[in-house]
Amino acid sequence: MFDRIDILMADITELAVDAIVNAANPTLLGGGGVDGMIHWVGGSQLTEACRALGGCPTGEARLTRGYSLPALYVIHAVGPVYRIDGEQAPALLASCHLASLGLAVEHGVETIAFPAISCGSYGYPADLACRVALDTTCGFLESNESIRKVIFALYSHRTYQAYQEYIEAKSGRS
Repeated sequence: MFDRIDILMADITELAVDAIVNAANPTLLGGGGVDGMIHWVGGSQLTEACRALGGCPTGEARLTRGYSLPALYVIHAVGPVYRIDGEQAPALLASCHLASLGLAVEHGVETIAFPAISCGSYGYPADLACRVALDTTCGFLESNESIRKVIFALYSHRTYQAYQEYIEAKSGRS
């Protein structure tokens, strides 16, 4: 399954994949960081589609078209706020990854890109979040063949390094 996962330093809004995952807030109406960039590049139609969804609870995900993005779909996943969600943060982070992967399968997505959900303004430490994200994704891929490629598109070197080191340790790569 590790051959189906790539860790990249990349701008997720530029990736030509079937779906990108947005690290969304519960309103789904845009915000800072990757959420703001996805809404900016996706355009007003994306924001209107999100408005029609009426929000999303933490740990869940919703799907829209990609509109002006190169991706066909945007999966809006609401991750936990680390200091607020406390002991439930790992389960909520795993849940939003699983919900995103489930929506991807449901809509025939073969290639999907994730950002580091909750690692920005939501304060989840990257070295802890990457374990949840990668373990959850690997577990999902073990029992699902329809997704051919999962990309973790990371924007900061520190986050990239945490993800890269963890997947290398887990897979035996170096």
